[in-house]
Amino acid sequence: QVQLVESGGGLVQAGGSLRLSCAASGRTFSRYAMGWFRQAPGKEREFVAGISRTSITTYYADSVKGRFTISRDNAKNTGYLQMNSLKPEDTAVYYCAVDSDGGYIPPRSAPGYEYWGQGTQVTVSS
Repeated sequence: QVQLVESGGGLVQAGGSLRLSCAASGRTFSRYAMGWFRQAPGKEREFVAGISRTSITTYYADSVKGRFTISRDNAKNTGYLQMNSLKPEDTAVYYCAVDSDGGYIPPRSAPGYEYWGQGTQVTVSS
């Protein structure tokens, strides 16, 4: 069992930045790939970014590529999502998740992840 707690969300103006954190407890965080997803009202949950257990492999959705950066600090059992140049369309609840399949290739869809946090709201005003 892995428990995940997101933090760092909030209200920001378009063009601004936020850094989300995902604190993990329970099983060894370094054994898992980690992903960030988001869900806007009335829309399906969508993949944002993923990182392998060793940080060698990262994936990004096209909509955030070049603006968001995923990272992790296994010594601190924490993952991060640095979000720059935020747009109103980035407004959503952001969730972190960890996989259950070895962690070397981060899945790019929700079914690939086993444990989820409760989410943190990000609101970008225009």
